[in-house]
Amino acid sequence: MAEGSRRHPQNLQGVLQLAVEAGSASDGPTLHEPLSQERMEFLRGALAEVCKGQMDEVEQMKQCVAVLLRDEGCREREGEGEGGEEDEEDEREAALDYLSDLCENLDNARDLMKMGGLDVCLSRCLCHSEAGIRWRAAQLIASCSQNMPEVQEYLLQQGALRTLLQLIDHDSHPTVRVKALYAVSCLVREQEAGLREFLSHDGFSVLMRGMQSECEKLRTKSAFLLLNLLTSHPEHKDTLLCMGMVQQLVAVLRLPHSSVHEHVLGVLCCLVEESGRGVSDCRDPSLGLEDLLNHKFQDLQGREESQEELEFCERLRAACFRGRPQEDNGMDR
Repeated sequence: MAEGSRRHPQNLQGVLQLAVEAGSASDGPTLHEPLSQERMEFLRGALAEVCKGQMDEVEQMKQCVAVLLRDEGCREREGEGEGGEEDEEDEREAALDYLSDLCENLDNARDLMKMGGLDVCLSRCLCHSEAGIRWRAAQLIASCSQNMPEVQEYLLQQGALRTLLQLIDHDSHPTVRVKALYAVSCLVREQEAGLREFLSHDGFSVLMRGMQSECEKLRTKSAFLLLNLLTSHPEHKDTLLCMGMVQQLVAVLRLPHSSVHEHVLGVLCCLVEESGRGVSDCRDPSLGLEDLLNHKFQDLQGREESQEELEFCERLRAACFRGRPQEDNGMDR
């Protein structure tokens, strides 16, 4: 195909493909030829557009932060009344949503931190009177901090974790509590400094209370985070046992069956592994855990979607009630 009649790509993927083709020309039978002037100019222009797009995103983030910084009630003072105030809240929510989307890009998350956007999120949005702004602020913190140690450390220094734990415990809106828990997870998983601060603020107790919440999503996500942390850091099992965690977890298992039970059983398996104290707590006759596990084991038989829960149940029975005739007869080996 003649150089002048080549159809040029219109996006970054096309640019990269063209570059790959140019770089791999030597794989063929002919020698690699240098890029033509036309192709070089096109690649330069396309890459400049990519860089310009990145700069545009920075400007968009600045505009969103400006919306969040706008004085409360400014439209009402300008004569727009209650409708103007509602519009303000809608604009703030839209700005937070857009920032969360942009900050899935790690470079944007870092840029938002550097321009002071996270400070605005913490100081003006995370404890806002409107629940829609609070939960979106928590979502933004999660988006920025996930897999981003630099941002995680900055947020920890600004005291974000303590505020988020307070929201999980005390906020009246269930979505705020769930989003705050998600943000906490992004700050403490695979983050040693975050875990240390989590422990200093009695984070395990917050998760325990979350598992006892009326909000099923909060119960499930609290149990999942607890299982993740205990799997990664088994050295903290004694702390949980001293808190009476076994008794609390068994109480959750007695609630109507839900997705939280799988994670609760997983946590119990972690607590009894190589722990005489954990096994002893589970064997406490007042808990009735053996009968509860036997009934659960029978109920879960044949449910393909419950296989992992069934495996946890079997592991726990074997670890705590090994050698009892009723267990051996009931096991499907």
